[in-house]
Amino acid sequence: MSFLSSVRCKEKPISTRKQVLHTVAIAFFGIALGTFSKFLDTTPANALPFLFQYLDLTNFLGRFAIWALLGICISIYSNSAMRASVNAFVFFLAMVGSYYLYSKLVAGFFPKSYAMIWFAFTAISPLLAFLCWYAKGKSRVSNVLSAIIIAVLFNMTFVYGWFYFAMRSILELLVFIVGLIVLKRDTIKATMMMVASAIVLAVFLDLLIPFHFG
Repeated sequence: MSFLSSVRCKEKPISTRKQVLHTVAIAFFGIALGTFSKFLDTTPANALPFLFQYLDLTNFLGRFAIWALLGICISIYSNSAMRASVNAFVFFLAMVGSYYLYSKLVAGFFPKSYAMIWFAFTAISPLLAFLCWYAKGKSRVSNVLSAIIIAVLFNMTFVYGWFYFAMRSILELLVFIVGLIVLKRDTIKATMMMVASAIVLAVFLDLLIPFHFG
């Protein structure tokens, strides 16, 4: 842990009872979102409320940005890095599990190859959450971690190339803005430097890993 030992990120001690209650609440939250997402996925678009159709909510929940943001928020607002790992894992296990249980038991099909991607991500979510928790600290390591996270969100929000630049949807843009608010630095200057670094990093990531779960 020498890499993270210098990260100034204070743990917030809470009782074991509250820790359990928080994790249980996160589990139910994940179950509700996973079930709701699959319900939308199996409902004809013209049977959904107009606002859902207008915002293309079904496809938005089928992409990765909102789930990444929720994982980031759960991690950062946990009281310790270890609790971040537990809470994020429980959330994704509950969300992904309920999504594919609904798919199998209610919708009557199970897309195995796509499910394996999500279960693999769930398996590594504790490590990612552990690192995300340190992004809210006040050190260079925290700044680097924050820039990496913003870069990933940037590539999930925008599509771009030599002669074009566009956002995927207004909902993805809101995800990106919330991500900036959650990870903002202590000063406007430091926040702007983080964003600038993240955009540069995003371009390199786009060249190396052009697939963004979009």
